[in-house]
Amino acid sequence: MTDLYRPIVTSDAALSAGAEKLAGGRLTFTHAEHLTPGGPGPLVPVADLPADVRGRLAEPRADLAGMDMGQPAIMGVLNVTPDSFSDGGRFIDPDLAIAQAHAMWDGGAAILDIGGESTRPGAAEVPVDEEIARTAPVIAAIRAELGGDVPISIDTRKAAVAEAALKAGATLVNDVSGFTFDAALAPLCAEAEVPVCVMHTQGTPDVMQKNPIYENVLTDVYEVLARQIDTLEAQGIPRARILADPGIGFGKTLEHNCEIMKGLSLFHGLGCPVLLGASRKRFIGTIGQAPEADRRMPGSVAVALAGVRQGVQVIRVHDVAETAQAIRLWQAVT
Repeated sequence: MTDLYRPIVTSDAALSAGAEKLAGGRLTFTHAEHLTPGGPGPLVPVADLPADVRGRLAEPRADLAGMDMGQPAIMGVLNVTPDSFSDGGRFIDPDLAIAQAHAMWDGGAAILDIGGESTRPGAAEVPVDEEIARTAPVIAAIRAELGGDVPISIDTRKAAVAEAALKAGATLVNDVSGFTFDAALAPLCAEAEVPVCVMHTQGTPDVMQKNPIYENVLTDVYEVLARQIDTLEAQGIPRARILADPGIGFGKTLEHNCEIMKGLSLFHGLGCPVLLGASRKRFIGTIGQAPEADRRMPGSVAVALAGVRQGVQVIRVHDVAETAQAIRLWQAVT
């Protein structure tokens, strides 16, 4: 493991002297925790950070897929599947999917994320033709209904599905496998010059929760993402077009998820905008005592605000209007 630095993030104006802006946003940091192979180390003043580390932590993030990365943006989840863990079957009818897209966009979503294959723990792979049939027509209908300015993401691991979605009007490719499932997907995105989201996972959905093991989940996930981002850059996708997602719930226990949440600010060191996708996930239900996924909105909002507090640029959620309201209030009182 190389030395890593986790910025200690604050929104308190009283600590502004000598502070550096985090990723060019409204939050700042005066110190960073130095993480080494031996574990957490001392706090390092921002002025003493290595120049390249300080640059990556502080450099403003460019707009991505039409979204301003200088403030929190909401990605609305729209699964057109029969079996997704939270909303499976609710929006498989195209008319209902379009109505939900309208509601999320009007409620404050900055981008709509369309998925046609459940990646819940234990889920089986969906054939390519079926995934295309679920997603491409809905994307085309949303594009026609809401207009050309609405950012739309396709949530897929497969190049053929992404290609059909891009032709239908998608503007970002969100791959939960971190571009490890289909070798043709990254070159497709590079040629199309579209932004991407690279997510960390340990194992495929059918087996990822059986026995996930890490030496140090926070730094292990960081290093995997760092290598994959380097690979994507080498394939022609510039860092400015990459979102990084630590993959809450994908090959991780409840304890792993909590450790990542506590150390989220570390991922700003990747030099990319950071996406947090924790909405309604099992650890929220366990800690929040809400066994049913559709009863986890309050806990999901709490976790979203924890991410915003650490400078996460994109929050992927099911409950768009509620999360947007919470973020507006958080911004007003901090």
